[in-house]
Amino acid sequence: MSGGDARGERPGGTLRPSVLSGPRQGAREVWIERPQAEGGPAAWCYSDKRSYHAGEDVSLFLSSTLGAVRLRVLRDGVAPRCVAEIGPLAASFHPVADNAYEAGCGWPEFHRWTIPADLPSGAYLIEILDAAEPRPLPVGHHLVIVHGAKRAGPVALVAATSTWAAYNDWGGANHYYGLHPGTPRGRSPRLSAQRPWARGQLWLPGDAPRAVNALRPRRPGPARYDFVEWAFLNGYTKYYAIAGWASYERPFLHWAEAEGYGVEILTQDEIHADPGALDGFRCAVFVGHDEYWSREMRETVDGFVSRGGHVARFAGNFLWQIRLEDGARRQIAYKYDARALDPVAGTEDAARLTSAWEDPLVGWPGAATFGVNALRGIYAGFGGMARRAPRGFTVFRPEHWAFAGTGLSYADMFGDEANIFGFEMDGLDYTFEDGLPVPTGTDGAPEGLQILAMGWATLAEAGRPEDAYSLMLADGDARFRASLLAPDLSEESLRRHSRGSGMVVHFRKGAGEVFTAGTCEWVNGLIEHDPYTEAVTRNVLDRFGARG
Repeated sequence: MSGGDARGERPGGTLRPSVLSGPRQGAREVWIERPQAEGGPAAWCYSDKRSYHAGEDVSLFLSSTLGAVRLRVLRDGVAPRCVAEIGPLAASFHPVADNAYEAGCGWPEFHRWTIPADLPSGAYLIEILDAAEPRPLPVGHHLVIVHGAKRAGPVALVAATSTWAAYNDWGGANHYYGLHPGTPRGRSPRLSAQRPWARGQLWLPGDAPRAVNALRPRRPGPARYDFVEWAFLNGYTKYYAIAGWASYERPFLHWAEAEGYGVEILTQDEIHADPGALDGFRCAVFVGHDEYWSREMRETVDGFVSRGGHVARFAGNFLWQIRLEDGARRQIAYKYDARALDPVAGTEDAARLTSAWEDPLVGWPGAATFGVNALRGIYAGFGGMARRAPRGFTVFRPEHWAFAGTGLSYADMFGDEANIFGFEMDGLDYTFEDGLPVPTGTDGAPEGLQILAMGWATLAEAGRPEDAYSLMLADGDARFRASLLAPDLSEESLRRHSRGSGMVVHFRKGAGEVFTAGTCEWVNGLIEHDPYTEAVTRNVLDRFGARG
């Protein structure tokens, strides 16, 4: 279910390798996606917004090496269907500025599509086709979210569009790596929404590896990242497996629709702009890798829960505060450098610092919203971080309603066959009482929260000295956590702050309830039809009114 339909995708020569160097990293080769006039048929597209209402116009901006293209609009879902075929339309190639990743592409409008007034809600995948080919494979994709006159159902699936954006390196940089001058690893603190999504974020073939390697290593050796190797060999962004519609929201939607749940898709832009965006839904769902949030987004979710709403979070790595500017067309995240470089540092707006939610200068622990936080996570079964972790959750409170009908008992593990425990996890400070994990309450855990199941994670890579060259992050996240929460960078402090966990929790807040499975890869249990992961998911959604 993680792949697309049988149409596939035609490869284009769009990836350009570059070599980055820095004081702490030596030489590092990266590849980035930028338009090139030569190298084969290709097309790139973005739109003026990420979501629309039926009847509105979608402005599309497109650059292509082809002289003419056709557009095929598909309603994505468990039973995809074509809703529009447009063209042929004359196309042109438009180069981009070196800083397009932060300034946007600035292409002229290519086509304006008026959404039919009777189009149902959904995610609409736009295939870009070679107009000269009778049965062409797509040479590019774009995605828009549409809200019809009637909601698709009582479930609001909020797509993690801010995390997609954070990892989107199209044009030269993202919040992690790139060609941005003067920053560590060339990462950019400012990213534009007016650029295409990187190849692989919207559509993937069914054999694309996931973020967690399919098999645990049976012997010592260098860290491996199967998805990065596959991306390099097949011309996809190396971040495809950890941020995008194709890897997370799409397979959840397909599973939910097959199960009979009615799902309306929202973007994070919408819950940022409208405090009432979730009103009228019975359940708000978050899935996959959901790392970047604005203060306004959290306020919308907290208000929804306090008024009686239900939140089901099957997602991991709730970590960074961001700011959205220019009508959500620009995303700001200074992250590790926020205290030194973010312009709001030391001002009356310091609480909006784009640092971790656990940063004392931000002062709003992540657990206050979702019951867990990333800095008490983070990694399991990923590269050199807990590479031989069990990859499943150990059950501690089997009597809880979430486990009804599963047959699971105390100390049972579930989800390990589908690798649901990874790649990034969320947890809490905890202790054990009479064999049961309980929150200490030192990191914002709501009163009455129960830890239903858990496992262990790490914030530092480890391995044999001869394999050190293969490590991606080393102990950087343990150092960051220690610097915020201690602050103490002694060896003992780093060891202590490298220890993390991943948890399944439940709590009530106000008139509502929150269930969180703090892992990015929960959705793989649905893809693989793991019976326990599916049963828990149904129990949560059904209790939260998703069937109505």
